[in-house]
Amino acid sequence: MIDGVEGKQPIAYPKTDAPPLQMLKDVAARLLKDEATEEKGDRARMASFIGAMAIADLVKTTLGPKGMDKILQSTGRGRNVTVTNDGATILKSLHIDNPAAKVLVVLDISKVQDDEVGDGTTSVVVLAGELLREAEKLVNQKIHPMTIIAGYRMAAECARNALLLKAKDNKQDPDKFKSDLMKIAMTTLSSKILSQDKEHFAKLAVDAVLRLKGSTNLESIQIIKKAGGSLKDSFLDEGFVLDKKIGIGQPKRIENAKILVANTAMDTDKVKIYGARVRVDSMAKVAEIEGAEKEKMKQKVQKIIAHGINCFVNRQLIYNFPEELFADAGILAIEHADFDGIERLALVTGGEIASTFDNPESVKLGHCKLIEEIMIGEDKLIHFSGVEMGQACTVVLRGASSHVLDEAERSLHDALCVLSQTVNDSRVLLGGGWPEMVMAKEVDELARKTPGKKSHAIEAFSRSLQAIPTIIADNAGLDSAELISQLRAEHHKDTTSAGINIISGGVGDMDKLGVSESFKVKQAVLLSATEAAEMILRVDEIITCAPRKREDRM
Repeated sequence: MIDGVEGKQPIAYPKTDAPPLQMLKDVAARLLKDEATEEKGDRARMASFIGAMAIADLVKTTLGPKGMDKILQSTGRGRNVTVTNDGATILKSLHIDNPAAKVLVVLDISKVQDDEVGDGTTSVVVLAGELLREAEKLVNQKIHPMTIIAGYRMAAECARNALLLKAKDNKQDPDKFKSDLMKIAMTTLSSKILSQDKEHFAKLAVDAVLRLKGSTNLESIQIIKKAGGSLKDSFLDEGFVLDKKIGIGQPKRIENAKILVANTAMDTDKVKIYGARVRVDSMAKVAEIEGAEKEKMKQKVQKIIAHGINCFVNRQLIYNFPEELFADAGILAIEHADFDGIERLALVTGGEIASTFDNPESVKLGHCKLIEEIMIGEDKLIHFSGVEMGQACTVVLRGASSHVLDEAERSLHDALCVLSQTVNDSRVLLGGGWPEMVMAKEVDELARKTPGKKSHAIEAFSRSLQAIPTIIADNAGLDSAELISQLRAEHHKDTTSAGINIISGGVGDMDKLGVSESFKVKQAVLLSATEAAEMILRVDEIITCAPRKREDRM
């Protein structure tokens, strides 16, 4: 109590037992609106680590030639089922609540890896998870996250330099380079559903990519899936295949085709005004209206024919009357081609998609030497051969069911992506855990030379790299501790090409076994995983914002 001024009551201040720190926390808590939450310090960091490690643990069983598959079931109507061991596909399908896990999935190091190089999506998430697992132990030993980040950066640079020194480049020798591409394709496919026929599919993929002549645009390689037969019946076809039938009364074969690719309505033999009513006083007037509509359509068809074409491909339906007019003019009319199909057809034939036909000189037509109908299994398709874009080709996949075909398509797409990137950056490394052991050895040596707490982080980085061959061995049911110790001993020799031979269950010579990987894929895995781990390590607070409520407008 403090005495008041003369004649007035004394002023009373509330007593509080709460320490000043508690008062500050209460004030901070009132900064955020109701339902918003925040986690700070070690608690926030632990939540981040656990989320990221859980994602890594989810996909690590799919790593390597003996990796297992996952069944993904959608919650939507139809409850579609996907069977896959492709890391990018699994992670894309997850609905995640943990913010750190979203860094691995949504900020999407796995998606970026898939878009950039096409393979290594599982490896990048597993390596990031292992780096964070090691970082958690270091944080518990009271090593500051910034010290760990500095050590990780030094280790990543050292590991990348080790890879650069060991990478081989055979681009000057076409035969050796093609052999390298075959090895990379077989290594990529060995962890997929196509592993049983990997030589057959590796040859398909290499032939398709070499046709691109250095381009990384895979749009000109079309993949068509047809159920029936076995995976071995799949083949590569030069040119372009459109999954449509040729209509009745139309020419079945056209040589030196001039193709107009269009997206236009060919059904204006109807009154198009919604809810329109036409009152007439006799049936003759109805016939006049129908005649006017037919005349309008006839004029449109005449404009299209005036382009001097002998093949018309439309995105939308072509009704009976215009189809009849095209057949009379000896023009092959293909209707309702899917949009992806006509975009790709326009690309490979050198044409452009048109929607108006008043100025024939401004429309770019597509060209090809021959259009004919072919049979694949029980289905009829239209084959365009001798197209303007010489590198265009179609891979026709055959298989027992739609699930097998979908997984085969994903596997082949990964191989095509890796090969197209390797054609540009032709440096090649051995596979089977060899690159990780090479990097781990160099990083270990750096740790011995580095003073201070950073050396602990660098050692942790080395252990994380060795986790990749450990997981590959574990997934194959092998004794990983024994194998990794043997590998480590082999790699302390001056020159070695030792890696894990999954088939024999021991250490093997990767050079003789022909297990190769693209340098670009390994480099992307290393750098992306380090950056993601660094981003999550920097977190010291997680603020979850309250959802914005709709205002009551009544």
